[in-house]
Amino acid sequence: MTSPTILQATHLTFNYPERELFNDLSLDILAGVTLIRGGDGRGKTSLIHLLAGELQAHSGRLAINGISLDEQSAQYKQQVYYVDPRTEAFDQMTVPEYFASVRARFPDFDDAALPALLEGLSLTPHVEKKLFMLSTGSKRKVYLAGAFAAGAAVNLLDDPFAGLDKGSINFVCRTLNDIGVRSAWVASFYETPGEIASTGIVDLGD
Repeated sequence: MTSPTILQATHLTFNYPERELFNDLSLDILAGVTLIRGGDGRGKTSLIHLLAGELQAHSGRLAINGISLDEQSAQYKQQVYYVDPRTEAFDQMTVPEYFASVRARFPDFDDAALPALLEGLSLTPHVEKKLFMLSTGSKRKVYLAGAFAAGAAVNLLDDPFAGLDKGSINFVCRTLNDIGVRSAWVASFYETPGEIASTGIVDLGD
């Protein structure tokens, strides 16, 4: 069965003054996992930010399930889970408080999934800590657990293996491989991970 298209990017153009990135880029992001790969400076993070609606394209159109970012910005963004892994915006929250903030945004949040996610990502010993008390890798794990529980239509992961131990990387791979066909996952990497089954690959070059 062909996976349905969840997110469409049509004729996107976005460049920095010092560097060209995307000119007339069109993508059909299917349900399942789409991998973005590319070397330094090729635009992996910029593309994630564009898809999240955090950067504005110079031209082109983005739509999730027919909802246009230009015409219905709030409704578009309500369908997207994305957290900049470097953010300090949630540092004063405990791990449960962070999950409560995700639950408040996404009506399909899966509370039943949290214990297995916390265990699989080795977060259980840290569950009552505030995020500023966690290592960079553990904070990233909290944001990944939030993504897996959120139930968002589109989930954007920027370099999700960064800062993770091997056991957690294996857990993320297994979880992504179990993703169904109701949501789209877009994850950026320097090298395409062979252990993740994908419905599409966006190669930005080296």
